Amino acid sequence: MAFSSTFDPTPSTTTVQGASVSNREDLMDILTILAPEETPVLSSAAKSKANSTFVEWTVDSLAAPVTTGISEGADVTSFTDKFASRARLGNFVQKFRRDYLVSDLQEAVDSVGPAKVAQAEAKAIRELKRDIEATLCSENDRAAENGSNQAYALRGLGKWIDDSPGSDVPSAFRTGSAALHDQGDGDLTETAFNGIITEIFKKTGSTNNLTLFADTGLRRHISDFARFGEAGSSGATDNLGSRRVNSDQGETSIKLSVDLYQSDHGVVSIVNANPDCMPTIGSVDTADAGGYLLNPEYYGVAELIPMGSTRLPNLGGGERGFVDCALTLLMKHPQAHGKIEDVD
Repeated sequence: MAFSSTFDPTPSTTTVQGASVSNREDLMDILTILAPEETPVLSSAAKSKANSTFVEWTVDSLAAPVTTGISEGADVTSFTDKFASRARLGNFVQKFRRDYLVSDLQEAVDSVGPAKVAQAEAKAIRELKRDIEATLCSENDRAAENGSNQAYALRGLGKWIDDSPGSDVPSAFRTGSAALHDQGDGDLTETAFNGIITEIFKKTGSTNNLTLFADTGLRRHISDFARFGEAGSSGATDNLGSRRVNSDQGETSIKLSVDLYQSDHGVVSIVNANPDCMPTIGSVDTADAGGYLLNPEYYGVAELIPMGSTRLPNLGGGERGFVDCALTLLMKHPQAHGKIEDVD
């Protein structure tokens, strides 16, 4: 028996006939973009103005304390140059850009989203911020423009916070090995984590709050510090089933994550890094298992061109433009920070 139906009677043909051709589509005005957008390193960095494509700053150190006395009546017969230990550090400004174009026909039609030039511009801005975050967190080294195949490139956190960042960084101002942890150092135990914090305190003499920008694997690893019992065969506690949990009477939820870690030499705020913007830190290529322990007083971002949007003339094809900026990472003192990589 023939009857009118909502389904397509001839779905394999290009010519569709039947009652279903009269049915209206029900396409909701919803557009979903699934991607991590947070830029915690960029957002937390102190901002300043750059005035050149190469930005420099000076670092210095104090002489070791002297405990011997001065003999009575002794004259000053020799003098020291108090500025001899000063050094310059520097980083190149890198330019970032994302373009967009919406055809005149697309601008005119009714679309889901919608898909207009304003939305294209907003998406370009979101992508540009992620580009900057990934570059700041990268292990890229700095590079000068050469006029052909090399654009200006800034040195990222992964290269700055290293015991061999480049010949331009004097050994006296490089991050010490005690503030660096990788797979060769064994499991990241709580003792090892405290050792990094202690090393930073020894260099800065300050218990200023630190921030750990942690990838997903490292964040879970830090939360596992709350476990207790006998260590596993590797010496780690991540295979234990017991946890220390503090809960008020009547509390119906259990918190198993660590957002704030208070050590003897500073308080560490633990922040989720953007997983799309963190590099595979280290040589073992252990994904999602690294992070940077940063002292906010000793890093920042200098902007030569603030982030902005430029609309270009419509030449007949539709509205177009680009968003761009130019900035660099200021690593005011590499010894004020730490790095964790290749955590199992």
